[in-house]
Amino acid sequence: MNQYGLIGKTLSHSFSKKYFEAKFQKENIQDVTYENFEINSVEKFPNIIKENPLLRGLNVTIPYKTSIIPFLDEIDATAKKIGAVNTIKIDPVTKKTKGFNTDYYGFKQSIKPFLENQHQRALILGTGGVSKAVYFVLHELGISTVYVTRNPTNETALAYNDVDKNILQTHLLIINTTPLGMYPNENEKPAIDYHLLTNQHLLFDLIYNPTETLFLKEGKKRNTATINGLSMLKLQAEKTWEIWNETA
Repeated sequence: MNQYGLIGKTLSHSFSKKYFEAKFQKENIQDVTYENFEINSVEKFPNIIKENPLLRGLNVTIPYKTSIIPFLDEIDATAKKIGAVNTIKIDPVTKKTKGFNTDYYGFKQSIKPFLENQHQRALILGTGGVSKAVYFVLHELGISTVYVTRNPTNETALAYNDVDKNILQTHLLIINTTPLGMYPNENEKPAIDYHLLTNQHLLFDLIYNPTETLFLKEGKKRNTATINGLSMLKLQAEKTWEIWNETA
């Protein structure tokens, strides 16, 4: 029996458990389980490894994608550059852990078909763990990127109040990496001036529940192109399964 799972702080509405259990059933993958491991502190991560000897892999979600790194034995080169981990592979013999980032793969593959010539500059709303993978992808694609956050700590980030008409007119790709608008808080949205959006903009929301957030609805009112986070999640999950099952 091989065990897989997800670690995070609040997992009751998690995508991963439902996705992998459905995958196991659909593809007739036997002798496997997928469990949620809710922990209120990342310091409890080593206990999960010790107490679950059948664990072969873990997904990592909010808020531990960055703070988990010091607890791992090894980090994949891409994850190290990004500075965030959302997938852990566990050696069945040595129990050594290696961190990967499949958010990078999922985001890149899901956004590429939607990019147009005008999407040369982007705003990333939020500075959490997943935003690092988004930034890394956009940098690879040659897209100039600025973070937007409630409490900017350096000159590379803007406060929401700084996102004026000029910024919105020159940054036609906007990615929401915050949880604003996620179920059950569906009436929330990032604080930008949606009236300044045009049909030249592309809005990408990493949230998948609901399938259309208030952020995306506001964009659609202005005929912007919109993408939710479901395709990214599915792509990163399949990449994760591939990593877990790679032989050395």
